[in-house]
Amino acid sequence: MARRFDAGYYISEGVHSIFTHGFMSFAAVCMIVACLIIMGSFTLLAVNLDNMLGDLENENEMVVYIDDSLNEEQARALQPVLAKVDNVSQLNFVTKEAALEEFRAKRASNAQVLADLPDDTLRHRYRVHVTDIELMAQTQAALEAVEGVGEGNVRAAIDIANGFVLVRNIATGVAMALIGVLLVISLFIIANTIKLATFYRREEIAIMKMCGATDGFIEWPFVVEGMILGLTGAVVAFFAQWGLYQLVAKLAIQGNGLSLVTMISYSSMATTILAVFCGVGAVIGVGGSLLAIRKFLQV
Repeated sequence: MARRFDAGYYISEGVHSIFTHGFMSFAAVCMIVACLIIMGSFTLLAVNLDNMLGDLENENEMVVYIDDSLNEEQARALQPVLAKVDNVSQLNFVTKEAALEEFRAKRASNAQVLADLPDDTLRHRYRVHVTDIELMAQTQAALEAVEGVGEGNVRAAIDIANGFVLVRNIATGVAMALIGVLLVISLFIIANTIKLATFYRREEIAIMKMCGATDGFIEWPFVVEGMILGLTGAVVAFFAQWGLYQLVAKLAIQGNGLSLVTMISYSSMATTILAVFCGVGAVIGVGGSLLAIRKFLQV
C-alpha cells in the first residue's frame, strides 16, 4: 500500500465517489446550498440593517448654540476649537439670519406672523456630525465645555442615538448567533448525509485498514469529495442568493411604506460573498466528511 501523498489518486477517488453515489452527493450539495442561503440571508440582513442605521447615524446631528454675547466673527472663530473635540467629524456654521430663514421655511403656514421677527431672534449655531454615535453623550459634554458655548447649549438626541445603537447591536448579535447555530447544524446534517454514502463502503475501508492503509490514506479521498461537494454547493448557493436578494430588493422598492429602506448592491459585495461561501462550503464539506469517516476508521 503506497504511503506517499498522491494528489492525483486522491482527487480521482474523490471524484469517482461523487458520481458513484450520485443521489447522496446531490443530497449533500442541496443541504449545503440550503444552509449557506439561510446563513447568507441572515448575514446580508445584518449588513443592510447596519448600513441603514449608519445612514441614520449620519443624519442624526447635534446642534451647538453659540452664546448671544458673541458676534458672527467671534462665533466663526470657534470652529477650529470645536473641530478638535474628539469624535467630531463635520461642522457646519449657521448664522442667526440663516437659522431664522430656515425656521420660517419650516412654518410656511405661519409666514405672516413670523415675518415681523427681528433677524437676531435666534442664535448663531453649528450643526455637528459625529464619528461614533455611541460616544454622543461624551461629545455633548466636551462641546459644552468649550468657552463660548456653555452648559445646556448643545442639543443632542441621546435617546434616539442609544436606540439606534441598541437595535444595531441586537440585530448583529442575533444574526451572529443564528449563523453559529446554523453552521453547527449544517456540519451535523452534512456529516450524516455523507455517512450514509460512506456506510456502503465500510467493508472496503475495513479491508484497506487490514492491509495496512493509514488513516490519512483512507481519509484523503473523502476530504477531496467533501471539498468538491462544499465548493459546488457554495457556487450554486452564491447565484441562488443573488437571485433571492434581487427579488427582495425589488419588492422593497415597490412595497408601500418602504421608501426609507435602502439595500446595498449585491454586485458590490459579490466577491466577498463568493469567497465567504466557498470558505464556509469547504469547511462544511471537509468537516462533514471527516466526522462521517471517523467511525468507520475504528476497525
